[in-house]
Amino acid sequence: MNRFAFLTLYRSLTRHRLYAALNIGGLAIGIAVFLVLGLYVRFETSYETWLPRHDQVYIVQTVWHMPDSPFDGAYPNTMGGLLEEMKADFPGLSGTSINGVGATVLRGGIGTAEDLAWVDPQFFEVMDLPMLQGEGGRALADPSNVLIDANMARKYFGSTDAVGQTLTLNIGAGTASYRVAGVFAPLPRNTDLKFTMLARSPKGAPKGNEDWWYHWGSTSVNTYLRFPNPAAAKAFAARMPAFVVRHGTRDLGANADKTMQLTLLPLTDLHLTPAGREMASMRQTIVTLGVVGALTLLIAIVNYVNLATARAGLRAREVAMRKVLGASRSMLVRQFAGEAILTTALAALVALALAELGLPLVNAAAGLALSIPYATVVPALLVLSIVVGIGAGLYPAVLLSRFPAAAVLASARSPGGGRTGARLREMLVVFQFALATAFITGTLVLVAQTRHLRQADLGFARDGLIVVKSMAGLSEGQQDTMRDAIASLPMIRAVGIADSAAGGFGNNNASNIEIPGQPGSGPSLREIVVGRGFFATYGARVIAGRVFDDQHGADDSYGTKSKDNRAIVINRTAVAVLGFRSAQEAVGKTLGKGQPRTIIGVVDDMRFFSPHVPMDATYYTYWSHYLGAPVITARYAGRMDAAMDAVRDTWRKIAPEVPFDAAPADQDLAKLFEADDHAANLFTIGSVLAVLIGCVGLWGLASFNTSRRVKEIGIRKALGASSRDVVKLLVGQFLRPVLIANVIAWPLAWVAMRQWLAGFSDRIALSPLYFVAATLLALAIAVLTVIAQSLRAARATPAWALHHE
Repeated sequence: MNRFAFLTLYRSLTRHRLYAALNIGGLAIGIAVFLVLGLYVRFETSYETWLPRHDQVYIVQTVWHMPDSPFDGAYPNTMGGLLEEMKADFPGLSGTSINGVGATVLRGGIGTAEDLAWVDPQFFEVMDLPMLQGEGGRALADPSNVLIDANMARKYFGSTDAVGQTLTLNIGAGTASYRVAGVFAPLPRNTDLKFTMLARSPKGAPKGNEDWWYHWGSTSVNTYLRFPNPAAAKAFAARMPAFVVRHGTRDLGANADKTMQLTLLPLTDLHLTPAGREMASMRQTIVTLGVVGALTLLIAIVNYVNLATARAGLRAREVAMRKVLGASRSMLVRQFAGEAILTTALAALVALALAELGLPLVNAAAGLALSIPYATVVPALLVLSIVVGIGAGLYPAVLLSRFPAAAVLASARSPGGGRTGARLREMLVVFQFALATAFITGTLVLVAQTRHLRQADLGFARDGLIVVKSMAGLSEGQQDTMRDAIASLPMIRAVGIADSAAGGFGNNNASNIEIPGQPGSGPSLREIVVGRGFFATYGARVIAGRVFDDQHGADDSYGTKSKDNRAIVINRTAVAVLGFRSAQEAVGKTLGKGQPRTIIGVVDDMRFFSPHVPMDATYYTYWSHYLGAPVITARYAGRMDAAMDAVRDTWRKIAPEVPFDAAPADQDLAKLFEADDHAANLFTIGSVLAVLIGCVGLWGLASFNTSRRVKEIGIRKALGASSRDVVKLLVGQFLRPVLIANVIAWPLAWVAMRQWLAGFSDRIALSPLYFVAATLLALAIAVLTVIAQSLRAARATPAWALHHE
């Protein structure tokens, strides 16, 4: 590419400044959207790739085959003692387990919560964390050592060397001093590992957890294995069914391998794989936004080709003169293709600036912290400029170079590609607006679905609730004292306690309930243990019967034996699952054989968990006293911050050594929708910019076609056509391809949105109104885009138009 190409490009751009701005601007916006969404896709697909030898690490999944259970599906958790049993059967197996137990750092009688994980001494054989100071693997051989990350080292020791210092930790129910033996690099943002401290796990089952640590059916830790290659991993996975049969039958029965499986999932796939019954995954979101970025870039390229071919005729005489002066066709193709590459490179430079300016907005809209890695992005943009430049500029270059010199110089007007060129441009407009209309439809559906989730009836009043999650650190006596103290606060109207709460916090337990007269163990229902005031605090709607109260002593299951009859309350979904025709029919019935349960009431469904998970059939039992993993929910009146401060002050008076952890329920519920909100925001930004690029191209084409038809308009007006007739003619010319585009856009949008909505158990109907609204909006955008130029051309006097050149 020589200096002459730069000179001709400069002259072309400065001679037609508006055309240059439209062409470069549209392409720059497309590249910027592609770049930003590409950074997002790159980030989300890079989870755990920072870990050395990450491609050799696999996480063990527990896969349940229980279609009627709330926990059917694959989970990245296993029984606590699984690795011990695996190593006993497979000597030499390289593996580790991570048990995120959390810890409280005690200083001056005040506790601070930290993310501590118990690991075994072989942890660094599998997870090779980068160490900044001290020892790694050898330090874990001593149970009195602890490893902390660099952020914790600064937090507790400032500029002092943390190695050798002492931390007093409360882990579970025990308090002890630990020596800091090493400092590791803080975990990056692109990881699902959650710990800032590592300590050696106790040998065998942790104290008080013996009943579930070796119980096949519990899912309490994350188990990781390392294999030298995929073939070794595949061979090990093939031995898992027999392993499950050998050991799992003690808890799961003779058909253990049919009830449960153990599978291996590459560590880098974990972030994009849905867990359990989740109906959608991060992978679907990534693919969707990646497609939006690619299609936006494609729209920008099509826009460039459209404008370039439309304007090709304006340089026809220049091409003819160069042919006369000896330029060959290949030389002209190289020249104009070179100009296209330079134009694309200039657009890429502008796109880089737009992306840098737009990243703060995108990060705020999607809750991200993306940045541009220039060492990677700049070479990629150079390659993109060449590829896009050649792809986008090849057809205009060939079109320009094939004009016959004699015919062009003898013609009274410059050629514009003829009917074939006009049809090509119309096809490209159809393509652009088909994608744009599909994006508009998708945006309307996404916004409607996210709004529906936020406004949907959850079965309880979500406003005015505070969820206190740090109760598990209290003793039985402190739990009762804390509940009573919070209930006595003047702004607190009701207090409830349970092992689950709105926002998905709490236990995940299920039990099979045998139905009399039917074979088998019966359907599996989620079990929630509640204490005093639970249903009153949430305002649960009673459909039939009653809820628990202390006036009925038989309601209390605290201290009962496994064979005792227990009173339960079920939800609306459980009525049908248990085979009852109505809620009223269910009340008073006793279910179960080995562990009988009598239904005393039915309440409406209360959705505490993710909208991507179907509503569970649930039963509630009542414990009047100590709950193993309690959560307090308090309903307040007045200002939320005042209520939160009062609850916090009460907590610090009673249990200052236990870190206070609480949040408004609506804040925790919002986190369940956070990923969908972020995806909708990114999709909307990409869609709006894609439509903007389409408008830029349509405006440029309207300007070009209007200028070429000035004399035709003059003749029509001289023959009696009104300005209104001319406007209808010009606007109608562009509405036709837009209408055709909608015929293509509707099925595309329908298929895409139907698949996306399938990921929600509570979803809106895919109404035709969204498609009609998108069509009307696309037509309005198209009309507004071309109407100004049409009006200007229609108002021109016939005399001026007939003299115009």
